[in-house]
Amino acid sequence: MLNKEEKLTMMTPRERVLTTLSHRKPDKVPKYIRFTPEMKVKVREKIGTDNYEDHFGIEIRRVGFKPTKKLPDFTPYYGDFLPENTYFDDWGIPFVVGSEGHIKRELYPMANFKTEEEIFEYPWPDFMASYRHKHLEREVNKLHNQGYAVIGRLTEISGGFIFETAWQLRGMDNLFVDFYDNPDFARILLDKITRINAEVSVRFAEAGVDILWLADDIGTQDKMLMSPDMWRKWLKPRLKLLIDSAKRVSPHIHIFYHSDGFIEPVIPDLIEIGVDILNPIQPECMNPVKLKKLYGDKLSFFGTIGVQTVMPFGSPEDVKRNVREMVEKVGKGGGFIIAPTHFVSTQVPWENVEAFFEAVEEFGRYR
Repeated sequence: MLNKEEKLTMMTPRERVLTTLSHRKPDKVPKYIRFTPEMKVKVREKIGTDNYEDHFGIEIRRVGFKPTKKLPDFTPYYGDFLPENTYFDDWGIPFVVGSEGHIKRELYPMANFKTEEEIFEYPWPDFMASYRHKHLEREVNKLHNQGYAVIGRLTEISGGFIFETAWQLRGMDNLFVDFYDNPDFARILLDKITRINAEVSVRFAEAGVDILWLADDIGTQDKMLMSPDMWRKWLKPRLKLLIDSAKRVSPHIHIFYHSDGFIEPVIPDLIEIGVDILNPIQPECMNPVKLKKLYGDKLSFFGTIGVQTVMPFGSPEDVKRNVREMVEKVGKGGGFIIAPTHFVSTQVPWENVEAFFEAVEEFGRYR
């Protein structure tokens, strides 16, 4: 139980997050967690409520765009090849939802495109329809008044990606071939996606979110999906455009960048173009302590607790030991939000979820 002096010095959740993102020590380390749909059922059984964010004291809340009222007919791009239970996202990319919420994508609407005109004629999403975003200011203000920090993310399916959206439209093999053999096609495709996401980024900035979520999975377990030079040529300037667009509207907005896997070669580039927060820093792929030493004065770190290792396969004591190490080494001086590095699935024992939160509470207070 907190004594009277500790209660008086406690920060609000938003104060805690903004303090750590300014590389100062808050009262304690902020925390975050997401669960797969199947794991949410288990969590509800354990804690007696669907509102796990309130139950666990999660400091950051999300806002996003409303779903479209009507999708275009994308079936002409696929013929008779669509599997059962196929859904389409806003971009016309088909997906099937598998176990634990994992999304399976195997078909690409632009796979057979031959001309740039076909890109222009494609039914692109309209995120700027007012009904999709007019609620944002109201939701952000409500959450701020409740004391929470707010992160803006387009949707759960379309996360504001450039590279991922491009390859899911075109097919990854085709896109990489385009980079070399059909660069005008690749440029037009990437620019169209970037312009759409720039509009979205500006709306989040106008609405007053504290953090803008940007993402592109560009890493594997031990290397990047493309060479750093290819990333710098094709993706870096477009990511910079998104960031610049948001920061012109809201200079103090914090830019969150997510990529699973190993992306060490381009971390200095991300810092250069204005990324403030790196996520998830998978410890199986990159060393969080090393990155803190190298970039801790410029980047905040969000994640570090491995969902490929310690969360599913460690003991509760292992989880607590890992949390303590990350708090002491990565959380030193602020600039840290601790979290599992991806959605927590039913592979993770409930005892390890409890151990995560117990350890954050026990070791996460700054002195």
